[in-house]
Amino acid sequence: MVLCESHVVRYFLLAFGLAVLGLLIWHIGPTNIYETTARLGPGALVVMLCPSVLMYVVEAYGWRVVLGPAGRGVPFWRLLTIRMAGEVVNMTTPTAYLGGEPLKAYLLKQYRVPVEEGGASVVIAKTTMTIAEVGYILLGMALGFILLGAGSSGGSTVTAAVLSVGLLVCSIGAFVFVQRRGLFASMLAVAKALRLRVAFLESREEDLRAIDRTILQFYHHRQGAFYASIGIYFLGWMAEALEVFVILHYLGGPTTVLSAFSIGALAVFIKGGSFFIPGSLGAQDGGNVLLLKTFGYSEVTGLTFALLRRFRELVWIGIGLLCLVLLDKRNIQRELNERSFRG
Repeated sequence: MVLCESHVVRYFLLAFGLAVLGLLIWHIGPTNIYETTARLGPGALVVMLCPSVLMYVVEAYGWRVVLGPAGRGVPFWRLLTIRMAGEVVNMTTPTAYLGGEPLKAYLLKQYRVPVEEGGASVVIAKTTMTIAEVGYILLGMALGFILLGAGSSGGSTVTAAVLSVGLLVCSIGAFVFVQRRGLFASMLAVAKALRLRVAFLESREEDLRAIDRTILQFYHHRQGAFYASIGIYFLGWMAEALEVFVILHYLGGPTTVLSAFSIGALAVFIKGGSFFIPGSLGAQDGGNVLLLKTFGYSEVTGLTFALLRRFRELVWIGIGLLCLVLLDKRNIQRELNERSFRG
């Protein structure tokens, strides 16, 4: 019954997001949007995708750093493929960007990466990426506060956003603290205290406790890798700011490196705040329109900017699905070979 209700809520939010996006397009004018995008050409679209290629490569390397010695047998391009397959699950399912993480650990098994090592690496990599993301957002907000001025309405919006991110910083600190105390052990303890029977957790209790031990060992013995991964992921977020600069440049709007950095960071904040809506549909797009208006751009530029970033997402979803299919075929073929050998 609860599962059915969650599906109803998800479909309602999806329909609401589509309606909001449709209203935005109707309000601003499909003709205006088409004329703006038609001036770009296919070459510009290809150039706009380049920063996201850099972002994916850098973020895959950030994961490799925390994976450490266990990942030496995994070629980097394979690790990149696995990460892209996991990210497409994160982007296309309403799981708060966490649904693809177990898949990444599972796909690492074909390269003889132990479950505890693979599981620990995705938890720690998600942590370091989020810490870098919060640092990126805070720096972008600080720049926005300076560029827009404290007395403007935009400055007031940035101030409110800073308070919201402050809560996020506290949440991340609590998450790291729980990891050091045993993330999955804590989840199991809470479930038992509430007398909840979670079959997935109970059936894998030993594996989950092994992951906890591996995470704890990482924090005790590999702090350098932890901070290096944060720095690498921050460079990945910088590539997001580069994408903002490139798109605004092609749209013909005046922009600077600092304003692009601030817009990129605040756009990430808007997207993260609407994670409960499938694809952040409507909320992300409307938020981007308001954000660019705050920085002095027109509504047409704001919505075109939002739609171009949607185009980038669709391209990477397609690539991620292709990676998922190729990895699944590889796993099936490997299982068939093993059965043939045993036979």
